[in-house]
Amino acid sequence: MIKHKVSLSISKFLPVVTLLALIPIWEVTVRIFDVPNFLLPAPSVIYRAFMDVEFSRWGIHLWATLRVAILGFCLSLFISLPLAIFMVKSKFLTKTLYPILVVIQSTPVVAIAPLLVVIMGAGEAPRLAITCLITFFPLVVSATTGMMSTPQELIELSKSLKASAIKEVWHIRLPYAVPHIFSGMKVAITLAIIGAVVAEFVAAEQGLGYFVQFSTSYFKIPQAFAALLLLSTLSLLLFKTVQLIQYLFFRWSLPKDKF
Repeated sequence: MIKHKVSLSISKFLPVVTLLALIPIWEVTVRIFDVPNFLLPAPSVIYRAFMDVEFSRWGIHLWATLRVAILGFCLSLFISLPLAIFMVKSKFLTKTLYPILVVIQSTPVVAIAPLLVVIMGAGEAPRLAITCLITFFPLVVSATTGMMSTPQELIELSKSLKASAIKEVWHIRLPYAVPHIFSGMKVAITLAIIGAVVAEFVAAEQGLGYFVQFSTSYFKIPQAFAALLLLSTLSLLLFKTVQLIQYLFFRWSLPKDKF
C-alpha cells in the first residue's frame, strides 16, 4: 500500500520532469543545427523575448484572453446543462436537437467567425459567441451521457415513490452525471482558450491571440513563441482549476485511486 502511494506521488512529477528535461535538449538541438529564430527559436531566445515585453503589457493581453475564455465557458455551461436535462426528459428533443448540435460542431468555427463579427459587431459579443460555440458540444454530450447512464432501477424506484421530475433529476440523475460533467468541463475549459484565441485572430485589439498575430506580422517569432507558451500555461492552469474544484467539492465523484 505504501509503495503504491509512493509510486503515485512520483508519477505526479513525471510530466514536470519530462518537460524540464526537454528544454535543454531543445536548446542544444537548435544551437547544434543552427536553426534560424524565425523557424524555431531556442528557449533562451524565447525567454529574452518574453522579458523584453513589459509585464504590464503581458498582463493586459493575458486578462483579455482569460476574461473571454471564462465568460464564454460559463455561458456555455449555463446553456448546456438545462438543455441536457431537457434532452434527457424528452426523446423528441433528443432526436430533434442532437443532429443540429452535431452539425454545429462539425462546422469550422474559424470559417463562421468573420460572419459572427459582421452580424454581432466588433465588440466582445462575437468573441464570447465563438468561445461558447467551441465549448458547447462537449458539455452537452457529457451531461446528457451522464444523466442517461443512471441505473434504470433507481428511476423506477423514484417513480414508484411518486417523486417529481425535478427531484428525479436533482437527486438521482445529476449526481450520477457529475463525473461525466466534469470530464466535459475539463475538455471545454481548454477549448475555451482556443475559442478566445480564434476570436482574437478575427476581431480584437487585445489578447494573447492578437499578440501572436501582431508579433508574427512583424516577424517577431520568439515573441510569438513566448505568447504561445503563456497560452499553454494558462490552459493548463484552468484545467487544474477544474480538477481542484472537483476535488474540493465533489471528491466522491473521483476514482478511488485518486486519493
